[in-house]
Amino acid sequence: QVQLVESGGGSVQAGGSLRLSCAVSGRTFSRYTMGWFRQAPGREREFVSFISYIGRASYADSVKGRFAISRDNAKNTVTLQMNNVKPEDTAVYYCAADSSGPITTWPSEWDYWGQGTQVTVSS
Repeated sequence: QVQLVESGGGSVQAGGSLRLSCAVSGRTFSRYTMGWFRQAPGREREFVSFISYIGRASYADSVKGRFAISRDNAKNTVTLQMNNVKPEDTAVYYCAADSSGPITTWPSEWDYWGQGTQVTVSS
């Protein structure tokens, strides 16, 4: 069973930075595509970023140039560095893992999820 545990959420003022981390259990972490999604109140869960098992990263247009995803296969962790945050970044952020198939930004196609961590950006 794969378990994902996020940490690092909190409150920050616009223009500031936050660093989210996700710890993953399981011996095959290095084979997973890892991603971050977010869900704001009243809105559907949306793609933020993913990083493939070979380190190829992709970002939603709304965060491109401000967020950076990275992974440490030795430590089974994935990190989302959030810089120059905006009030519209306020949401619950979820770590996700995809164990097979083509990489997709659709949440329904991802296999494992963390419990989420709240990020609140004030103006």
